[in-house]
Amino acid sequence: MSEARDQRPEIVPTVRETGGRQRAWAGHAATVLAFVFGLFSFYWAAGGTFGLDTLGGVIQRMAARRDPGFIAVVWITGALKIAGGLFSLSLVRPWGRVVPRPLMLTAGWGGAALLTVYGALQVGSLLLVALGVITPSEPVVWKPLLWRLFVWDMSFLVWGILLFLATRTYAMNHPRRPES
Repeated sequence: MSEARDQRPEIVPTVRETGGRQRAWAGHAATVLAFVFGLFSFYWAAGGTFGLDTLGGVIQRMAARRDPGFIAVVWITGALKIAGGLFSLSLVRPWGRVVPRPLMLTAGWGGAALLTVYGALQVGSLLLVALGVITPSEPVVWKPLLWRLFVWDMSFLVWGILLFLATRTYAMNHPRRPES
């Protein structure tokens, strides 16, 4: 009797049947990443100086001299990062179902594409500078270049990939409603 029980095929639940728990981590990770980088933006906009030396170039100079236009942009980008983090979370939390599916998917796929492309272009260009393939007009300052390559600009690429995974999870867990 026990042999027959052992020979039955194992039933593996699908993503929909498990509620997508396997990939919900991507939405949570995207949220944390967005919030951390949003908080850095707010910190710098409010006058904080810790970490400014990791930005380099024009950005570092504008932040150091507290250029009003630049500071306004930093406040706005901080708010956008926090909003993006809340959106990332809405893809994997029940309260995200309040927004119509087509709008969630359009924002998710579009945001993932923009973040991934922007991050890839930034990381790619910095990598070419680091490898000596491209020579910039100003001398290379290695600390900000490496910080931007591996932390600041890489975060956009990673966020884009995480947002793609969270959007994919949302799409799989919230199929289209059948036409009545």
